[in-house]
Amino acid sequence: MSFKNIEALEKRLWSAADELRANSNLTASEYSRPVLGLIFLRYAEYRYLIAKEAIESAQTSRRRGIDIKTAIQAEGAMYVPDVALFDNLLKLPDGADIGRAINDAMKALEAENEAIRDTLPKTYTKFDNAILITLLKNFAGIRFDIGTDVFGRIYEYFLTEFAKSEGQGGGEFFTPAHLVRLITEIIEPYHGKVFDPACGSGGMFVSSASFVAEHNRNASSELSIFGQEKTGDTVRIAKLNLAVHGLQGDIREGNSYYEDIHQCAGQFDFVMANPPFNVNNIQKERIADDKARFPFGMPNTDNGNYLWIQLFYASLNDTGRAGFVMANSAADARGSEMEIRRQLIESGGVDVMVAVSSNFFYTVTLPCTLWFLDKGKPQSRKDKVLFIDARHIFKQVTRSVRDYSSEQLNFIADIVRLYRGEATDDTYKTHHEDGRNDGEYTIEKFFEEGVYQDIAGLCKAVTIDEIALQGYSLNPGRYVGVAAGVEDDEEEFAIRLETLQEELEVLNAEAHELERSIAENVAEILG
Repeated sequence: MSFKNIEALEKRLWSAADELRANSNLTASEYSRPVLGLIFLRYAEYRYLIAKEAIESAQTSRRRGIDIKTAIQAEGAMYVPDVALFDNLLKLPDGADIGRAINDAMKALEAENEAIRDTLPKTYTKFDNAILITLLKNFAGIRFDIGTDVFGRIYEYFLTEFAKSEGQGGGEFFTPAHLVRLITEIIEPYHGKVFDPACGSGGMFVSSASFVAEHNRNASSELSIFGQEKTGDTVRIAKLNLAVHGLQGDIREGNSYYEDIHQCAGQFDFVMANPPFNVNNIQKERIADDKARFPFGMPNTDNGNYLWIQLFYASLNDTGRAGFVMANSAADARGSEMEIRRQLIESGGVDVMVAVSSNFFYTVTLPCTLWFLDKGKPQSRKDKVLFIDARHIFKQVTRSVRDYSSEQLNFIADIVRLYRGEATDDTYKTHHEDGRNDGEYTIEKFFEEGVYQDIAGLCKAVTIDEIALQGYSLNPGRYVGVAAGVEDDEEEFAIRLETLQEELEVLNAEAHELERSIAENVAEILG
């Protein structure tokens, strides 16, 4: 399995890098960027060589005069000059100043590729030659052809491990590629402005570009990319991730709660995100008057979920679509959050809700829900929401990790297409051959007439009036029901128990907030 291969690669690379860090007398913060820079350099060379080979094999005598740099960049790769080739660094003679050579390689790569100007580290003279030679040899063996967005995942893994070693508790959060791609398949970003206000290493943008390319279009000309992240290092990583995939974007540093850098209200065709869940201590008084980004008001609870949800909704233009990951508890939250959710639902903007199994994330076992908003829904679907319970759809990768086969992912997306009255699309499955595809999840098997219909235990289209009767819950399990003859197993019970625990924590937080409010009111009355 690709996941196992990537996991083994991550651990091997980290073990080698961390052993050297321990012997270098450098802190993790001093060591992390140079190490990540070498991984980037290796990946840039990998994509460059693939593009170069494709160009050379396609050249005819009539095209031999083309500019190789322009051609390489047209293929979605960066142009890597000879001095920056990883292989050439490995061939440096004994006694060469390896640190200076790598610094020169980074400068040369930046000089040839404007998108990464001033983003690469150039501090390699701090390291002993022996350490650098060992790192170069270890990273030369990285295989980038064993899974989707291996570069982004390795980057996130190293960031997390460096953060742990500094006692910072975990680093940035990596969204599994299969969830990112499912979001992409459902919002279908063929053309337009794409925004992610919690963009991490830029995986949502890379997935959008892959979607466009697989539908035989040029991502660079079809997509305009806008992102925001709260830490400068992560912004630099996102820029590098875009550049190495031949993409350009406006990625800026800023806290999305308080800083509206892109003037986002009503601006974007697509919003994609995996925001941090259940964030507390947000200074809501600073943003309470920002009706453009938070049109439904401030939640009373000390929880940022409904700030993110409003931000995603408000950032869409009149025909825009959003897809994002959210904690299960948000779908049923009570009190002020339910009131915000009611307004959102009654606006007609909620399009699809997909319940996802537990264990999709590498560091968190809880299940999650994918939310999809669409401001351009036709009148025939304006008062409806499609609920999909996909908790039983997954492939077990390891004992603790799950993902989708390409057949399963394509199937879930095609349910949405049928519901929207669109043709099914096997592009993803065709481009991602998967030995795990077994024919269990095909549209023909579940939808014999080739048109959408409600299926117990899988999907149901529900009116807003029906949702109101359920307290404006957006939990798919409340509506979809259970397939005939299917019994809950211990694992499903555990998932439900985890979800209920999450909901209990939210209710407890609301109760504490209510107690505080009552105490303040009583104190005011008593003077």
